[in-house]
Amino acid sequence: MIHASTVALNGQAVVIMGASGTGKSTLALELIGQGATLIADDQTILTRVGDDVIASCPDAITGQIEVRHMGILRCGAVSDVHVRLVIDMDQTETQRLPIPRTIDLAGIDLPLLYRIKGPHFAVAIGMFMKFGRIAT
Repeated sequence: MIHASTVALNGQAVVIMGASGTGKSTLALELIGQGATLIADDQTILTRVGDDVIASCPDAITGQIEVRHMGILRCGAVSDVHVRLVIDMDQTETQRLPIPRTIDLAGIDLPLLYRIKGPHFAVAIGMFMKFGRIAT
């Protein structure tokens, strides 16, 4: 289990990692607003199955997302989704054209993006999940 919020977008999971208060749930909400579905908020279970990493949610918090200054909201949720992308909210991207990064989760290298400060971040993640990225 890791400290992360996770959503499913285009049938694949986006794991949003970071310390408390870095905006994990906020980014998850923005992605849900674009059509993503919640997998887990704040605690995500990762399981390796062959060459894939599968994301799921602890039973006690399934279908719940915390919204600061509003409380815990009910939310539709899915489970057992293949992880395609990891976001590190503790790191801020400073490069205009960053080199592709990866992170090892459960022994599998997965694409990694750092947080982008700006209103376009959630939309850009959606485009990444739908169309991919051209390596620079």
